[in-house]
Amino acid sequence: MSKGIFPIDKFQKIPTPFYYYDTAVLRKTLDTIKEEAGKHANFIVHYAVKANANAKILKIICQSGLGADCVSGGEIRAAIQSGFSPVHIVYAGVGKSDWEIELGLDHDIYCFNVESIPELMVINEIAEQKGKIAKVAFRINPNVGAHTHANITTGLAENKFGIAMEDMEYVITEAKKLKNIKFIGLHFHIGSQILEMSDFIALCDRINQLQSQLEEHHIVVENINVGGGLGIDYDNPNENPIPDFKSYFDTYAKHLELRAGQQVHFELGRAVVGQCGSLITKTLYIKQGTYKQFAIVDAGMTDLIRPALYQASHKIENLSSEDKVETYDIVGPICESSDVFAKAIKLNACHRGDLIALRSAGAYGEIMANQYNCRTLPQGYLTEDL
Repeated sequence: MSKGIFPIDKFQKIPTPFYYYDTAVLRKTLDTIKEEAGKHANFIVHYAVKANANAKILKIICQSGLGADCVSGGEIRAAIQSGFSPVHIVYAGVGKSDWEIELGLDHDIYCFNVESIPELMVINEIAEQKGKIAKVAFRINPNVGAHTHANITTGLAENKFGIAMEDMEYVITEAKKLKNIKFIGLHFHIGSQILEMSDFIALCDRINQLQSQLEEHHIVVENINVGGGLGIDYDNPNENPIPDFKSYFDTYAKHLELRAGQQVHFELGRAVVGQCGSLITKTLYIKQGTYKQFAIVDAGMTDLIRPALYQASHKIENLSSEDKVETYDIVGPICESSDVFAKAIKLNACHRGDLIALRSAGAYGEIMANQYNCRTLPQGYLTEDL
């Protein structure tokens, strides 16, 4: 079976489970982003820190020239500590605490992506106390669906995110009355793990409509933030390690009707780091059940929660075996029935001690790990660490 290339000999010295990040893949991904986005002078890319906040990963991304998209005060701190300039940090989130708003203002971050009128009023009040002007973009809920898992759609009217389209003009008008607020743009995000460009075209069409609507009221928008959402190939990471950035950026260049001087901001997360990371685990036991065969590994849903939370599928490879293929359920040690990585998949025959790789785990893997069952958090290692 086709497998990725891993420094297996060096893995033997590291306690499992752990995350391994192939920095050659990461750097090639970043180079491709810069190349494709760079074809459009007004395109600005921010990395969505929530996907992976490993400090060494953040530093590589920062050095590539991307900005940072943060959704918490902790992420703002992590970004700044990794070298991101505050002037390239945007801060989103439906529930910003006072201390997080203060942190953003103290560092003079580029923009707050505001999701409600009450939030706008609080930001204005805190900015007034500090003698600051807060730059804001309003996150508008475009009521555009995306072909993805229900738990990671964010652009429908039923979702908790953003301001309703019918309230857009009113909110902008109110913002212009506030002395410590500067309105600089509109923000959108329709979901994650989107592979169909038609979803992004639908977003472009809605933004075009909203811009025309605003212009009728003489409202000018400096910046359009389209969020992120571009997916990766979880089934074929060896064949498709780099997401289709060309189609992604070309779609916006073709379908988004920009006004003179407008800048377009992107907030890519999964597409940046997803394919460079793998969760490496070790086989503990092979258990023959009544109807199926289980490979019990030492990683669990505490280390990689996506399969349990989203029914996500990750390609799984036995790095230690070239034996004939057999069928297994790959399960972890956590005391929960949902602690299952895959059912009825074919792998080279597994034995106790075999190293197993769960691929495409660079996004929403290490960052979402938890200590349920009093387990130790998995460590992350880059190619140059080994």
